[in-house]
Amino acid sequence: MKTIGVLSDTHGFIHPSTQDFFKDCDEIWHAGDVGNIEVIGKLKGISKVVAVPGNIDDQTIRNLFPEIQVFELELKKILITHIGGYPGKYAKGIRELLLKFKPDIFVCGHSHILRIMYDHSNNLLFVNPGAAGRIGIHQKITLLRFKLHQGNISDMEIFETDRSEKQ
Repeated sequence: MKTIGVLSDTHGFIHPSTQDFFKDCDEIWHAGDVGNIEVIGKLKGISKVVAVPGNIDDQTIRNLFPEIQVFELELKKILITHIGGYPGKYAKGIRELLLKFKPDIFVCGHSHILRIMYDHSNNLLFVNPGAAGRIGIHQKITLLRFKLHQGNISDMEIFETDRSEKQ
């Protein structure tokens, strides 16, 4: 069994509660707009990090991580990219990626909107963790955590706090 932490759109900021929320995670998946290399260092201090760059990320982040991550874990195929849209309104090129790789879980960021839904037409769980940073349209900082075990997804949890909260 693996415990997975998911976040996106940190824009160079890690909320102080992130370490506690992710402390038991076997992996942390970052869906882009990392912001700076210090964010990756802080996350690696907690657990293994799988990440993709976002549209605001510089060459340092782009050199560390591919635009698309595709891998298998606990009998599930995962695809992570930054700009993905959502079921019924996927971003340009995403449908082709979904048909090519046939993931069980598709993770993306960019919208700053927390959204978890099952995409019946592509037979996958769509996951957008919202935004974990302080920059953007969102009012809440959000993080996700869940378990993967032998092909089963369980115990999906959301961390949420006001973006304006003093840190």
